[in-house]
Amino acid sequence: MEKPTESGYEVFLSFGGPDTRCDIADYLYNSLIRAGIRAYRDNEELPIGKEIGPELVQAIKQSEILIPILSKQYATSVWCLMELVQMVECKEKWGRKIMPIFYNVAPSEVRHQIGNYHEAINSHINKRQRYTDETIQNWKAALSKVGALRGWELNERGKGEFTEEVVRTLLIELKKDNLAEPDNLVEMDDQVDQIMEKIGEQTTGTKIVGIHGMGGVGKTTLATIVYNKLSADFDNCCFLSNIRETKIASLQNQLISKVLRMDWPSINSINEGIIVIKNRLSSKKVLLVLDDVDQNTQLEALVGMGECWFDRGSKVIITTRNEEVLKDVDLKHELTEMDFSHSLLLFSKHAFRRDHLPVEYISLSEKAVEICGCLPLALEIIGSFLAGKDTKFWVNTLERLKTIPHKDVKSKLRISFEALEHREKEIFLDVSCFFVGFDVRIVTYM
Repeated sequence: MEKPTESGYEVFLSFGGPDTRCDIADYLYNSLIRAGIRAYRDNEELPIGKEIGPELVQAIKQSEILIPILSKQYATSVWCLMELVQMVECKEKWGRKIMPIFYNVAPSEVRHQIGNYHEAINSHINKRQRYTDETIQNWKAALSKVGALRGWELNERGKGEFTEEVVRTLLIELKKDNLAEPDNLVEMDDQVDQIMEKIGEQTTGTKIVGIHGMGGVGKTTLATIVYNKLSADFDNCCFLSNIRETKIASLQNQLISKVLRMDWPSINSINEGIIVIKNRLSSKKVLLVLDDVDQNTQLEALVGMGECWFDRGSKVIITTRNEEVLKDVDLKHELTEMDFSHSLLLFSKHAFRRDHLPVEYISLSEKAVEICGCLPLALEIIGSFLAGKDTKFWVNTLERLKTIPHKDVKSKLRISFEALEHREKEIFLDVSCFFVGFDVRIVTYM
């Protein structure tokens, strides 16, 4: 079975028979579309003796969540049974989620093929000239596996309430954990590959990897890219940013709420948070990034250094300016300044929106890179600040930058603020106040 390509659908609906087609299937499909969920349904019935077509197989393979609506007449449809076999194969090979709906049938009927499902399978067996023993066994195995999965049961609820619950659950499941990555990245692939190798993406062991380097060198960007690459393999992902400036109890609350997918009551003390994490998250396989750590106490309160509190297979990535806090991690990765040529390329992407420097700006650009110390953050901010300005403005700005010590990144970046007119500064500060308490990553990429 060929590996699926990039998904075109989020949900695939499998259903058959008049007891669902113009009923719950139609109701649910329209509710999904209204909620903005890309859902696939097939309105055709499979002609006798035909296989499901490549377009339908591809839709199953490319969908993130597969929902068979298991009604009384589901197994009478050969089309549905073939779809179900494909779903199980996608689940076992690529980890696709199957979330069944048991519509007026008990899960045990499906799992053990009794009642309507026994009758349906027997009717197919009596047509052995059309379906081989292997095909029949594949159908029965798929029904047994899907019937054993946790799903939704309609019971006595109305269709409106029921579909509302399904849509709400799907929206949570489909919530993307990927984070926004900066545009115009330069020289990151090798660094990412090194981290992926160190963290052991294909291993079942728990790994804690620390990324260290001076401020502005790109630690957060590197951690973000690795997080995005790994997140698809984890049901429980959490990126805690700006740890250095956030209270530990608040960080514990964020971690617990994110992993358990609920608003956890306020954590009143660090010790309380430790107890909750150890008791509630110890069975969870977690992908966790702790960004901008500066004290051992933060790590001890969030992951339990020395005895990681999460389940086997968890991956923890730590970024810090202080290598000393990484003494108990499994592996360390030092991120140093970019080389001059790559720094010049990154600066050009932000100052001129292209890879090549205009001739009249080559000398000034080289000076800017030297003054910024080949630090990606400074290159991005200063490059964007100088974009569209004349050479006289560049000269004046670079003279001011030269007076600031090499490692004082924050002061270098402040120049772009100081260059604003008084009214513009006031507007900037007013707008900034609206984001107090927001996740810094959301504000950064708005």
